[in-house]
Order: sequence, then C-alpha cells, then structure tokens
Amino acid sequence: MSNPVIEDVTRHGTSSLVAVAGHPIHAMLVTFPIALVVSTLGCDLFYWWTADPFWVRAGLYASGFAFWLGILASLAGTAELLLVKGIRKRVASWIHAIAAITLMSIVGANWGLRLHDPEAVLPLGLLVSLLGLVFVGLAGWHGGKLVFDHGIGLMVSSDD
Repeated sequence: MSNPVIEDVTRHGTSSLVAVAGHPIHAMLVTFPIALVVSTLGCDLFYWWTADPFWVRAGLYASGFAFWLGILASLAGTAELLLVKGIRKRVASWIHAIAAITLMSIVGANWGLRLHDPEAVLPLGLLVSLLGLVFVGLAGWHGGKLVFDHGIGLMVSSDD
C-alpha cells in the first residue's frame, strides 16, 4: 500500500535547504518565539492579578525577545518558502506565511506598546497578547499541516 504524502514528497522535493544535519532551522527556531508570546500573556495575567511591576518588566523582555527571535525564525522560513519549489507550490505554505507575518506584526506592536507606554499593559497590552496567542495557534496549526499533511521538511529515503 502506497502513501500519497510520501509519493508527493519524493515527486516534488520538499526537503529543507536551510538545515543543520538535515534538521530544518525554521522548525528549530519557532519554538522560542512561540514560548515567549505565551510568556508575555502570562506576564500580563500575573500583573493583572498581583499589580507587581516586575511582571511589566518581564513582559517587556518577553515580548522583545519574542519579536527578535520571531524575525530570525521568519527569515529561515521565508528562505525555505522561496528556495524550495515543493514548498512554494503549496497553498498551505502561503497561508502559514501570511498567518506568521500577521503574528510578527502583532508581536512587534505588543513590544512597541510596552516600550512606549509601560502603563498600557492593562488592558491594551493584555488584549494584544491574547490576539498574539490566537495567531500563534493559527500559524502553528498551518505549520503543522505542512509537516503532517504535506511532508514539508521530511527527509525521505528511497526505502520509504
């Protein structure tokens, strides 16, 4: 019995070109901004609950690192999208890219809000953090579909 995903992967080539020892850099990098977006929301919730200014400062750092590490992950993902035809030809790749770009815009706005006016964490920062979490879910869902449904980034041998 043949696997249509494996057949499509071998036919169109979806292996990562931006990789270390065959492991896609984009997939390795995205975990950090995802965790930091969730951490920013956590900082906002703890600030709302405790009113401790430590959480404002922690949220500022979490959102800033989420932005810059997200930019780094975006560069690796964009390189994959543009360099690998098997990735570029799939609509799901473009949906993932659009969701990720929107996410990066939200994360950047969240960090900028905190830099400009630390007192704006409640309620605006909290709402922007929630919106960021929604787009983490959307971008992550579509990124997962690329791997599991389309075989993006898989190393397929002739034995498969």
